[in-house]
Amino acid sequence: MKDIFKIREVWLAIVIAAMIGAITLRSPSFASPINLGQIFNDTSILIILALGQMSVILTRSIDLSMAANLCFTGMVVAMLNASHPGIPIFVLIIVAMFVGLILGAINGALVWKVGIPPIVVTLGTLTIYRGSTFVISGGKWVNADKMSPEFINFQRVDIFGIPVLSLTAILVVIVFQVFLTRTPLGRSIFAIGVNPTAAVYTGINGGRTKFVAFCMSGLLAGLAGYLWISRYVIASVEVANGYELNIIAACVIGGISIAGGIGSVGGAVLGSLFLGIISNALPVINISPFWQMAISGSAIIFAIVLNARSERKQGRIILKKAETA
Repeated sequence: MKDIFKIREVWLAIVIAAMIGAITLRSPSFASPINLGQIFNDTSILIILALGQMSVILTRSIDLSMAANLCFTGMVVAMLNASHPGIPIFVLIIVAMFVGLILGAINGALVWKVGIPPIVVTLGTLTIYRGSTFVISGGKWVNADKMSPEFINFQRVDIFGIPVLSLTAILVVIVFQVFLTRTPLGRSIFAIGVNPTAAVYTGINGGRTKFVAFCMSGLLAGLAGYLWISRYVIASVEVANGYELNIIAACVIGGISIAGGIGSVGGAVLGSLFLGIISNALPVINISPFWQMAISGSAIIFAIVLNARSERKQGRIILKKAETA
């Protein structure tokens, strides 16, 4: 029983429960099943993006271009729908994922084949993808009146009482959990994060593995591109501007180490829900939403310090075990 409380995700779940309890004292309806379900639905896109970012961070890399990828792919499918409203929604979703995959592959190829540090690559492509969004749109917006009803209403459909957006996030969570824990490639992503040199000696191609991680990040950013535009019914260059902070914060708060090799799908989900609850709670307790950025930044710093202390403690335990062996 004591070992359970040593798990980072357990403590994060307790903190989230405590937050919900404290906010409920101010607003009793906050903890209602309907409201909690809505919070999960509101956080679904962040959960999807956090899982994509997680796959990259585990390899000791980072993708700062996910929000720009989302913006570009969202604009592509919005313009495509506006000009050809007869295209089936599932085709548009595939197009969004494919475009996102291509943008992610560009990041991965520059890191793998050219050898540019990931932070430099994705900082550059962040600007390129934003600029490309402006170029293809001519700086114009695509509003709800130009989108087909099917494009807007698809994710608002409920299946067994659960919104399609929430079901999509749940499906992505399940797939990622299986992928990272039950497949050789998933284990390779952890391996090169833990010890890149040892991973090479076991036959793992570190560059190719990072490339795949960036492709997955781009694929999920593309999926999120359609979901975002469909949900907020507006496509512009400013879509998800600065959202990179939220994505990275969700990962770090969830216990995913920026040093690579440490993290879990459950942690990414809980980190996203932590931010989702804060976002929904601020209006309830009469705090300006602009404080969310400050809170997210503070949470990142605190989580990094906590992760670093935990990793140093684990390192000392390993050394002690080696000395007594």
